[in-house]
Amino acid sequence: MPDTAAAGILADIHRGVGRILLNRPGALSALTADMVSAVDRALASWEHAPLSAVVLASTGTKAFCAGGDIRTIREHSLAGDAEAGERFFASEYRLSARIAAYSVPVVSLIDGRCVGGGLGLSVHGGFRVVTERAVLAMPETGTGFFPDVGAGCFLPGLPGAIGMYPGLTGQRTDAADALYAGLATHFVPADLLDTAGDALADSPDGPVDVVLNRLAGRSPVAQSRLAEVRGDVDRAFGASALGGIGKRLRRLDTPWAAAALGALESASPQSLEITHALPA
Repeated sequence: MPDTAAAGILADIHRGVGRILLNRPGALSALTADMVSAVDRALASWEHAPLSAVVLASTGTKAFCAGGDIRTIREHSLAGDAEAGERFFASEYRLSARIAAYSVPVVSLIDGRCVGGGLGLSVHGGFRVVTERAVLAMPETGTGFFPDVGAGCFLPGLPGAIGMYPGLTGQRTDAADALYAGLATHFVPADLLDTAGDALADSPDGPVDVVLNRLAGRSPVAQSRLAEVRGDVDRAFGASALGGIGKRLRRLDTPWAAAALGALESASPQSLEITHALPA
């Protein structure tokens, strides 16, 4: 396949496992148009290869992917090049769709930040492995945007009102909360994460779930703070109207409710309206 290093990723096949590494550690592996296209080309070129799995990871330890390169997108907008932004988002969506329908299991190894477009890369695959350093978020309402890259599909698919809560507030989700919510499927300690590819290669015919469970440490899901406030999340963010969410949070009158209300009040009103309407 063509060289991808210059595009900000590293891609190869090792012992029957496709490996794609996001390689912009200085930018927290934020996605550029070239990176998105390079990942898509790598996956396309492997469609008929005899692979047992594809692993998506990052060469940095601070982030799996800090989302789209907003600075570049903003520069295009200020320059009046709307088509460049449209091409970027269109290519992101094509890549998410390819990952969702890919012919072999796609395993994302999430260590550090996984924000916006990083979730678009990972959550549509069958397996999302988080470490104790993982932090997941869709912060778009705070920037005047809305949760994209398929979030209008995967956030409403989470139990109860769990998806509406971070979608509207941009609330960060740690490993315990990601596992509880279903955004993550497995927990592997950070010091074992690099062994996942070889473990999958060692069991080419074994179920990926079983292989990942062998690597798993003690799951932190019992420490989920989201689980502790789940009843309040469902009561408040299950309101049928956006204004009703604020009213229910005020009635709850708890530190959690006050923080959630503050996040809503600091977000873009138009972004909140769009995000609340996404499931419809």
